[in-house]
Amino acid sequence: MKLLVVSAALLSASLAFANPHELPYTYTTESLPKGALEVEQYADLTPVSYVNTTGAKVFTLRSILTTEFEYGISNKLELGLYFQMSNDPADPSGSAPFGFDGIKQRLRYRLAAPGKWPVDVGFYLEIAELRNEFELEWKVLLQRRVGPVGFMVNLWAEHESYYDNHQEWVINPTAGVTWQIHPVFHLGLEFWMHAEWGTTTKDAITNFNNSPHYMLGPAVMFEFGRFWWSTGAYVRLDGLDEGIGLGSQWGHVWIRTMLGIEI
Repeated sequence: MKLLVVSAALLSASLAFANPHELPYTYTTESLPKGALEVEQYADLTPVSYVNTTGAKVFTLRSILTTEFEYGISNKLELGLYFQMSNDPADPSGSAPFGFDGIKQRLRYRLAAPGKWPVDVGFYLEIAELRNEFELEWKVLLQRRVGPVGFMVNLWAEHESYYDNHQEWVINPTAGVTWQIHPVFHLGLEFWMHAEWGTTTKDAITNFNNSPHYMLGPAVMFEFGRFWWSTGAYVRLDGLDEGIGLGSQWGHVWIRTMLGIEI
């Protein structure tokens, strides 16, 4: 019994150091403590269709792989560095090889200690240098915890400047609720959307990709001391009765899975 009590105490103490994502798309206002370093690896997966080298329509996974390094500059300010890769199932060659997309840098800052205000508030600023565009991204992070239940909202927008001189605005607001059922297990429900403005085209698939899409689904997180794993599976609420057109970047289902470890 004493061994179990000591083990539980050590686990609870170690949980305070990690900075997990209870909801894969929605950032919390909490940040890493000063001097802490965490590595995160996450993958976005959605089934889409393309034409292979024989001319047949087949389905494959559109995938985005991102590695992030987070560092606590202070107890309120956190630095993040991202390295992103993705594939392109709509490539005319009929293949879908992974390519390096580019890098991102961001800062996350919280205004007060968690729970000090009725609603916790944080800010997020990101700069991205990708292979075909330059991005500026802003988020306002809002959070309220009531016992084991947490309510979170991210007001999220970005401006994309493409190297061919056209520009776009993108909004990606997110919201969700989580319930800490056990010290190592969280269950949640998350909503997010994506919409782009600025591209004028007669291409139906491009217009579809840029139009508003709404995703909703459950999320789970397991937290084991300095290591955590979070996964969300989302259903696209718009166009449920439509097939997936060739070149679409949005399948009917979207999955994000994340692993994090403090080092």
